[in-house]
Amino acid sequence: MKFDVLVLGGGIVGVSTAVHLRQRGLSVALVDRQAPGRETSYGNAGLIQREGVYPYAFPRDVPTLLRYARNRSPDVRYHPSALPTIAPFLARYWFHSAPVRHAAIARHYSTLIEHCVSEHRALIERAGAGGWLREGGWLKIFHRQGAWEAAQREAERWQREYGVPFVSLDARQLQRDEPSLSASLVGALRYTASDSVSDPGALVQAYAAYFQSLGGHVLIGDATTLAPQWTVKTDKGEIEGRHAVVAMGPWSDTVTRPLGYRLPLAVKRGYHMHYASQPGAKLNQPVLDAENGFLITPMTRGIRLTTGVERALRDSPRTPVQLDAVEPMARALYPLAQRVDDTPWMGARPCTPDMMPVIGPAPHHRDLWFAFGHAHHGLTLGPITGRLIAEMITGAPPCVDPGPFSAARF
Repeated sequence: MKFDVLVLGGGIVGVSTAVHLRQRGLSVALVDRQAPGRETSYGNAGLIQREGVYPYAFPRDVPTLLRYARNRSPDVRYHPSALPTIAPFLARYWFHSAPVRHAAIARHYSTLIEHCVSEHRALIERAGAGGWLREGGWLKIFHRQGAWEAAQREAERWQREYGVPFVSLDARQLQRDEPSLSASLVGALRYTASDSVSDPGALVQAYAAYFQSLGGHVLIGDATTLAPQWTVKTDKGEIEGRHAVVAMGPWSDTVTRPLGYRLPLAVKRGYHMHYASQPGAKLNQPVLDAENGFLITPMTRGIRLTTGVERALRDSPRTPVQLDAVEPMARALYPLAQRVDDTPWMGARPCTPDMMPVIGPAPHHRDLWFAFGHAHHGLTLGPITGRLIAEMITGAPPCVDPGPFSAARF
Protein backbone atom coordinates (compact mmCIF):
# COMPACT_ATOMS: atom_id res chain seq x y z
CA MET A 1 0.00 0.00 0.00
CA LYS A 2 1.54 3.27 -1.14
CA PHE A 3 0.45 6.77 -0.18
CA ASP A 4 1.57 10.32 -0.77
CA VAL A 5 1.70 10.97 2.98
CA LEU A 6 1.77 8.90 6.16
CA VAL A 7 0.44 10.88 9.13
CA LEU A 8 1.53 9.38 12.44
CA GLY A 9 -0.79 10.25 15.31
CA GLY A 10 -4.57 10.20 15.63
CA GLY A 11 -5.02 13.21 17.90
CA ILE A 12 -6.39 16.58 16.88
CA VAL A 13 -3.15 17.67 15.19
CA GLY A 14 -2.69 14.46 13.22
CA VAL A 15 -6.33 14.19 12.18
CA SER A 16 -6.46 17.86 11.13
CA THR A 17 -3.26 17.40 9.11
CA ALA A 18 -4.69 14.33 7.39
CA VAL A 19 -7.89 16.21 6.52
CA HIS A 20 -6.06 19.18 5.01
CA LEU A 21 -3.78 16.95 2.96
CA ARG A 22 -6.69 14.91 1.64
CA GLN A 23 -8.62 18.07 0.79
CA ARG A 24 -5.67 19.00 -1.43
CA GLY A 25 -5.91 15.73 -3.32
CA LEU A 26 -3.10 13.71 -1.75
CA SER A 27 -3.52 10.06 -0.82
CA VAL A 28 -3.14 9.86 2.96
CA ALA A 29 -2.88 7.16 5.61
CA LEU A 30 -3.54 8.17 9.22
CA VAL A 31 -1.76 5.74 11.56
CA ASP A 32 -2.09 5.33 15.32
CA ARG A 33 -2.05 2.50 17.85
CA GLN A 34 -5.77 3.02 18.47
CA ALA A 35 -8.76 4.84 16.99
CA PRO A 36 -8.54 8.65 16.60
CA GLY A 37 -9.24 10.96 19.52
CA ARG A 38 -8.60 8.47 22.33
CA GLU A 39 -5.48 9.93 24.00
CA THR A 40 -4.59 13.51 25.00
CA SER A 41 -7.15 14.98 22.59
CA TYR A 42 -9.92 13.19 24.46
CA GLY A 43 -9.45 14.65 27.90
CA ASN A 44 -8.78 18.37 27.60
CA ALA A 45 -11.01 21.23 28.67
CA GLY A 46 -12.49 21.71 25.20
CA LEU A 47 -11.37 25.32 24.79
CA ILE A 48 -10.51 26.89 21.43
CA GLN A 49 -8.54 29.79 22.87
CA ARG A 50 -8.53 32.80 20.58
CA GLU A 51 -7.35 34.84 23.56
CA GLY A 52 -4.30 32.60 24.08
CA VAL A 53 -1.76 34.84 22.35
CA TYR A 54 0.66 34.56 25.26
CA PRO A 55 1.54 30.89 25.90
CA TYR A 56 1.80 29.86 29.54
CA ALA A 57 5.12 31.07 30.94
CA PHE A 58 7.26 29.79 33.79
CA PRO A 59 6.75 31.99 36.87
CA ARG A 60 9.68 34.24 37.69
CA ASP A 61 8.58 36.06 40.84
CA VAL A 62 10.08 34.73 44.06
CA PRO A 63 6.84 34.31 46.09
CA THR A 64 5.28 32.12 43.37
CA LEU A 65 8.44 30.06 42.97
CA LEU A 66 8.63 29.47 46.72
CA ARG A 67 4.97 28.44 46.77
CA TYR A 68 5.52 25.93 43.99
CA ALA A 69 8.72 24.67 45.59
CA ARG A 70 6.69 23.45 48.58
CA ASN A 71 4.82 21.19 46.14
CA ARG A 72 1.43 21.74 47.72
CA SER A 73 -0.07 24.25 45.30
CA PRO A 74 -3.33 23.09 43.68
CA ASP A 75 -2.36 24.40 40.24
CA VAL A 76 1.19 23.01 39.90
CA ARG A 77 2.69 19.83 41.38
CA TYR A 78 5.84 17.91 40.54
CA HIS A 79 7.42 14.52 41.10
CA PRO A 80 10.66 15.11 43.08
CA SER A 81 12.15 12.01 41.47
CA ALA A 82 11.69 13.60 38.02
CA LEU A 83 13.57 16.81 38.79
CA PRO A 84 17.08 15.61 37.83
CA THR A 85 15.75 14.64 34.41
CA ILE A 86 13.56 17.66 33.71
CA ALA A 87 15.71 20.35 35.38
CA PRO A 88 17.57 21.32 32.16
CA PHE A 89 14.24 21.72 30.38
CA LEU A 90 12.83 23.83 33.23
CA ALA A 91 15.92 26.05 33.19
CA ARG A 92 15.42 26.77 29.49
CA TYR A 93 11.70 27.28 30.05
CA TRP A 94 12.49 29.81 32.79
CA PHE A 95 14.94 31.58 30.45
CA HIS A 96 12.41 31.97 27.64
CA SER A 97 9.76 33.19 30.09
CA ALA A 98 11.56 36.47 30.78
CA PRO A 99 9.11 39.29 29.91
CA VAL A 100 11.01 40.56 26.85
CA ARG A 101 11.48 37.05 25.43
CA HIS A 102 7.91 36.07 26.27
CA ALA A 103 6.60 39.12 24.40
CA ALA A 104 8.70 38.22 21.36
CA ILE A 105 7.38 34.66 21.47
CA ALA A 106 3.82 35.99 21.62
CA ARG A 107 4.36 37.94 18.41
CA HIS A 108 5.06 34.67 16.60
CA TYR A 109 2.58 32.56 18.53
CA SER A 110 -0.28 34.96 17.86
CA THR A 111 0.03 34.34 14.13
CA LEU A 112 -1.22 30.81 14.76
CA ILE A 113 -3.75 31.74 17.43
CA GLU A 114 -5.52 34.26 15.22
CA HIS A 115 -6.62 31.44 12.91
CA CYS A 116 -7.73 28.95 15.56
CA VAL A 117 -11.46 29.69 15.67
CA SER A 118 -11.95 30.22 11.94
CA GLU A 119 -10.07 27.02 11.04
CA HIS A 120 -12.03 24.95 13.57
CA ARG A 121 -15.36 26.35 12.42
CA ALA A 122 -14.53 25.51 8.81
CA LEU A 123 -13.75 21.89 9.70
CA ILE A 124 -16.75 21.66 12.04
CA GLU A 125 -19.06 22.72 9.23
CA ARG A 126 -17.58 20.27 6.74
CA ALA A 127 -17.58 17.43 9.25
CA GLY A 128 -21.15 18.10 10.39
CA ALA A 129 -19.95 18.48 13.96
CA GLY A 130 -21.80 21.66 14.91
CA GLY A 131 -23.66 19.92 17.71
CA TRP A 132 -20.52 19.96 19.86
CA LEU A 133 -19.65 23.61 19.26
CA ARG A 134 -20.35 26.36 21.82
CA GLU A 135 -19.81 29.93 20.69
CA GLY A 136 -19.70 32.98 22.94
CA GLY A 137 -16.49 32.41 24.87
CA TRP A 138 -15.64 31.18 28.36
CA LEU A 139 -15.25 32.63 31.86
CA LYS A 140 -12.28 33.25 34.11
CA ILE A 141 -13.62 33.87 37.63
CA PHE A 142 -12.05 35.53 40.67
CA HIS A 143 -12.38 35.39 44.44
CA ARG A 144 -10.25 38.45 45.24
CA GLN A 145 -10.70 41.99 43.99
CA GLY A 146 -6.98 42.49 43.42
CA ALA A 147 -6.67 39.37 41.28
CA TRP A 148 -9.67 40.41 39.19
CA GLU A 149 -8.26 43.88 38.60
CA ALA A 150 -4.84 42.48 37.64
CA ALA A 151 -6.47 40.11 35.15
CA GLN A 152 -8.41 43.02 33.65
CA ARG A 153 -5.16 44.90 33.07
CA GLU A 154 -3.68 41.85 31.39
CA ALA A 155 -6.77 41.41 29.20
CA GLU A 156 -6.60 45.08 28.23
CA ARG A 157 -3.01 44.54 27.14
CA TRP A 158 -4.00 41.54 24.99
CA GLN A 159 -6.80 43.59 23.47
CA ARG A 160 -4.49 46.52 22.79
CA GLU A 161 -1.68 44.44 21.28
CA TYR A 162 -3.60 41.72 19.45
CA GLY A 163 -7.24 42.81 19.25
CA VAL A 164 -8.48 40.08 21.61
CA PRO A 165 -11.93 41.14 22.88
CA PHE A 166 -13.19 40.53 26.41
CA VAL A 167 -16.01 41.58 28.70
CA SER A 168 -15.58 42.25 32.40
CA LEU A 169 -18.45 41.07 34.64
CA ASP A 170 -19.00 42.28 38.18
CA ALA A 171 -20.50 40.01 40.84
CA ARG A 172 -24.08 40.90 39.94
CA GLN A 173 -23.60 40.36 36.22
CA LEU A 174 -21.83 37.08 36.87
CA GLN A 175 -24.68 35.80 39.02
CA ARG A 176 -27.15 36.72 36.31
CA ASP A 177 -25.19 34.75 33.70
CA GLU A 178 -24.22 31.78 35.90
CA PRO A 179 -26.66 31.69 38.84
CA SER A 180 -25.39 28.28 40.03
CA LEU A 181 -21.89 29.61 40.75
CA SER A 182 -20.95 30.71 44.25
CA ALA A 183 -22.28 34.15 45.20
CA SER A 184 -18.96 34.92 46.92
CA LEU A 185 -17.15 35.60 43.64
CA VAL A 186 -16.13 39.22 43.05
CA GLY A 187 -16.14 39.14 39.25
CA ALA A 188 -15.10 37.47 36.03
CA LEU A 189 -13.73 38.00 32.55
CA ARG A 190 -15.36 36.52 29.48
CA TYR A 191 -13.17 36.01 26.42
CA THR A 192 -15.89 36.44 23.83
CA ALA A 193 -13.96 35.55 20.66
CA SER A 194 -13.11 32.04 21.88
CA ASP A 195 -15.18 28.90 21.34
CA SER A 196 -15.47 25.63 23.22
CA VAL A 197 -16.70 22.11 22.53
CA SER A 198 -18.74 19.75 24.67
CA ASP A 199 -16.86 16.58 23.67
CA PRO A 200 -13.29 17.03 22.34
CA GLY A 201 -12.83 13.31 21.68
CA ALA A 202 -16.03 13.13 19.66
CA LEU A 203 -14.96 16.21 17.70
CA VAL A 204 -11.68 14.54 16.70
CA GLN A 205 -13.62 11.41 15.73
CA ALA A 206 -15.95 13.52 13.58
CA TYR A 207 -12.96 15.07 11.81
CA ALA A 208 -11.55 11.58 11.27
CA ALA A 209 -14.86 10.37 9.83
CA TYR A 210 -14.86 13.37 7.48
CA PHE A 211 -11.30 12.45 6.45
CA GLN A 212 -12.48 8.92 5.62
CA SER A 213 -15.45 10.28 3.67
CA LEU A 214 -12.91 12.09 1.48
CA GLY A 215 -11.18 8.79 0.76
CA GLY A 216 -8.58 8.88 3.50
CA HIS A 217 -7.40 5.70 5.24
CA VAL A 218 -7.31 5.21 9.04
CA LEU A 219 -5.02 2.35 10.07
CA ILE A 220 -3.94 0.82 13.36
CA GLY A 221 -0.17 0.64 13.47
CA ASP A 222 3.09 1.11 15.34
CA ALA A 223 4.58 4.50 14.50
CA THR A 224 7.88 3.56 16.15
CA THR A 225 8.52 1.24 13.18
CA LEU A 226 8.87 4.26 10.89
CA ALA A 227 11.89 3.86 8.63
CA PRO A 228 13.24 5.99 5.75
CA GLN A 229 11.95 6.55 3.06
CA TRP A 230 9.10 6.16 4.51
CA THR A 231 7.55 2.90 5.69
CA VAL A 232 5.61 1.90 8.79
CA LYS A 233 4.03 -1.34 9.97
CA THR A 234 0.23 -1.48 10.39
CA ASP A 235 -2.52 -4.04 10.88
CA LYS A 236 -2.83 -4.07 7.06
CA GLY A 237 0.86 -4.80 6.60
CA GLU A 238 3.74 -2.48 5.87
CA ILE A 239 2.74 0.72 4.10
CA GLU A 240 4.85 3.25 2.24
CA GLY A 241 4.61 7.01 1.84
CA ARG A 242 6.55 9.64 -0.03
CA HIS A 243 6.18 11.94 2.99
CA ALA A 244 5.76 11.22 6.69
CA VAL A 245 4.35 13.58 9.31
CA VAL A 246 5.11 13.01 13.01
CA ALA A 247 2.12 14.33 14.96
CA MET A 248 2.23 12.09 18.02
CA GLY A 249 2.01 14.69 20.78
CA PRO A 250 3.92 13.59 23.89
CA TRP A 251 5.07 10.39 22.16
CA SER A 252 6.69 12.17 19.21
CA ASP A 253 10.18 11.63 20.57
CA THR A 254 9.71 7.86 20.34
CA VAL A 255 9.97 8.36 16.57
CA THR A 256 12.27 11.37 16.30
CA ARG A 257 15.00 10.13 18.68
CA PRO A 258 15.80 6.94 16.75
CA LEU A 259 16.24 9.18 13.70
CA GLY A 260 18.87 11.24 15.53
CA TYR A 261 16.84 14.23 16.75
CA ARG A 262 17.32 15.43 20.32
CA LEU A 263 14.52 17.96 20.52
CA PRO A 264 13.81 19.41 23.99
CA LEU A 265 10.36 17.92 24.49
CA ALA A 266 8.84 17.50 27.95
CA VAL A 267 5.30 16.99 29.23
CA LYS A 268 2.77 18.66 31.47
CA ARG A 269 0.45 16.00 32.79
CA GLY A 270 -3.13 16.71 33.83
CA TYR A 271 -6.20 14.89 35.17
CA HIS A 272 -9.95 15.11 34.83
CA MET A 273 -13.07 13.67 36.42
CA HIS A 274 -16.74 13.98 35.46
CA TYR A 275 -19.52 14.78 37.92
CA ALA A 276 -23.27 15.04 37.91
CA SER A 277 -24.84 18.34 38.96
CA GLN A 278 -27.01 18.79 42.00
CA PRO A 279 -30.75 19.03 41.16
CA GLY A 280 -31.57 22.41 39.64
CA ALA A 281 -27.94 23.41 39.05
CA LYS A 282 -26.69 24.23 35.56
CA LEU A 283 -23.38 25.37 34.10
CA ASN A 284 -23.64 27.15 30.75
CA GLN A 285 -20.00 27.52 29.73
CA PRO A 286 -16.43 26.64 30.74
CA VAL A 287 -15.31 28.33 33.96
CA LEU A 288 -11.67 28.68 34.97
CA ASP A 289 -10.87 29.34 38.62
CA ALA A 290 -7.71 31.26 37.88
CA GLU A 291 -6.67 31.58 41.51
CA ASN A 292 -6.93 27.88 42.33
CA GLY A 293 -5.84 26.38 39.04
CA PHE A 294 -8.77 24.24 37.91
CA LEU A 295 -11.53 24.42 35.33
CA ILE A 296 -15.08 23.10 35.25
CA THR A 297 -16.97 22.78 32.01
CA PRO A 298 -20.21 21.16 30.81
CA MET A 299 -19.51 18.08 28.71
CA THR A 300 -21.70 15.38 27.24
CA ARG A 301 -20.67 13.05 30.08
CA GLY A 302 -21.28 15.59 32.85
CA ILE A 303 -19.38 18.44 34.45
CA ARG A 304 -15.70 17.90 33.66
CA LEU A 305 -13.25 19.05 36.32
CA THR A 306 -9.73 19.45 34.92
CA THR A 307 -6.60 20.03 36.99
CA GLY A 308 -3.59 22.23 36.47
CA VAL A 309 -0.06 21.01 35.71
CA GLU A 310 1.79 17.98 37.02
CA ARG A 311 5.50 18.01 36.20
CA ALA A 312 6.57 14.38 35.88
CA LEU A 313 8.04 11.95 33.42
CA ARG A 314 5.55 11.00 30.73
CA ASP A 315 5.23 7.34 31.70
CA SER A 316 5.44 7.66 35.49
CA PRO A 317 2.58 6.17 37.54
CA ARG A 318 -0.50 8.33 37.92
CA THR A 319 -0.70 10.52 41.04
CA PRO A 320 -4.02 12.41 40.92
CA VAL A 321 -3.41 14.33 44.16
CA GLN A 322 -4.27 17.61 42.41
CA LEU A 323 -7.73 16.32 41.63
CA ASP A 324 -8.28 15.45 45.28
CA ALA A 325 -6.99 18.89 46.27
CA VAL A 326 -9.23 20.92 43.95
CA GLU A 327 -12.42 18.87 44.18
CA PRO A 328 -13.52 20.52 47.47
CA MET A 329 -12.82 23.93 45.92
CA ALA A 330 -14.84 23.02 42.84
CA ARG A 331 -17.73 21.86 45.03
CA ALA A 332 -17.64 25.22 46.83
CA LEU A 333 -17.73 26.99 43.47
CA TYR A 334 -20.49 24.93 41.86
CA PRO A 335 -22.92 22.31 43.28
CA LEU A 336 -21.31 19.13 41.98
CA ALA A 337 -22.99 15.82 42.81
CA GLN A 338 -21.44 12.34 42.61
CA ARG A 339 -18.47 11.32 40.50
CA VAL A 340 -19.44 9.76 37.18
CA ASP A 341 -16.12 8.10 36.25
CA ASP A 342 -14.68 5.11 38.06
CA THR A 343 -11.13 6.48 37.98
CA PRO A 344 -9.55 9.82 37.04
CA TRP A 345 -8.39 10.25 33.46
CA MET A 346 -4.81 11.40 32.85
CA GLY A 347 -3.22 12.96 29.79
CA ALA A 348 0.13 14.49 28.89
CA ARG A 349 0.66 17.75 27.04
CA PRO A 350 3.82 17.92 24.88
CA CYS A 351 5.86 21.06 25.61
CA THR A 352 8.93 22.86 24.30
CA PRO A 353 11.04 25.24 26.44
CA ASP A 354 10.20 28.26 24.27
CA MET A 355 6.46 27.47 24.49
CA MET A 356 6.04 27.25 20.71
CA PRO A 357 5.14 24.10 18.76
CA VAL A 358 7.44 22.37 16.31
CA ILE A 359 5.88 22.69 12.86
CA GLY A 360 7.70 22.11 9.60
CA PRO A 361 10.29 19.97 7.84
CA ALA A 362 12.77 17.80 9.70
CA PRO A 363 16.22 19.40 9.38
CA HIS A 364 18.12 16.27 8.32
CA HIS A 365 15.61 14.05 6.49
CA ARG A 366 13.92 14.79 3.23
CA ASP A 367 10.09 14.57 3.18
CA LEU A 368 9.83 14.13 6.97
CA TRP A 369 7.67 16.67 8.78
CA PHE A 370 7.08 17.56 12.43
CA ALA A 371 3.82 18.77 14.01
CA PHE A 372 3.92 18.51 17.80
CA GLY A 373 4.74 20.39 21.01
CA HIS A 374 1.51 22.43 21.34
CA ALA A 375 1.35 22.21 25.16
CA HIS A 376 -2.00 23.55 26.46
CA HIS A 377 -3.18 24.54 22.98
CA GLY A 378 -3.26 21.26 21.08
CA LEU A 379 -7.01 21.41 20.50
CA THR A 380 -6.82 25.14 19.82
CA LEU A 381 -4.08 24.90 17.20
CA GLY A 382 -4.78 21.51 15.61
CA PRO A 383 -6.58 22.71 12.45
CA ILE A 384 -4.27 25.65 11.70
CA THR A 385 -1.26 23.37 12.21
CA GLY A 386 -2.75 20.83 9.81
CA ARG A 387 -3.38 23.51 7.22
CA LEU A 388 0.17 24.88 7.55
CA ILE A 389 1.76 21.44 7.18
CA ALA A 390 -0.43 20.68 4.15
CA GLU A 391 0.52 23.96 2.51
CA MET A 392 4.22 23.29 3.01
CA ILE A 393 4.02 19.73 1.70
CA THR A 394 2.09 20.77 -1.42
CA GLY A 395 4.20 23.88 -2.04
CA ALA A 396 1.31 26.30 -1.56
CA PRO A 397 1.98 29.75 -0.06
CA PRO A 398 1.73 29.27 3.73
CA CYS A 399 -0.98 31.23 5.51
CA VAL A 400 1.43 31.73 8.43
CA ASP A 401 5.20 32.20 8.38
CA PRO A 402 6.43 28.77 9.50
CA GLY A 403 9.98 29.92 10.21
CA PRO A 404 9.60 30.58 13.97
CA PHE A 405 8.25 27.06 14.53
CA SER A 406 11.00 25.18 12.72
CA ALA A 407 12.80 22.36 14.51
CA ALA A 408 16.04 23.97 13.33
CA ARG A 409 15.68 26.59 16.11
CA PHE A 410 16.92 23.95 18.57
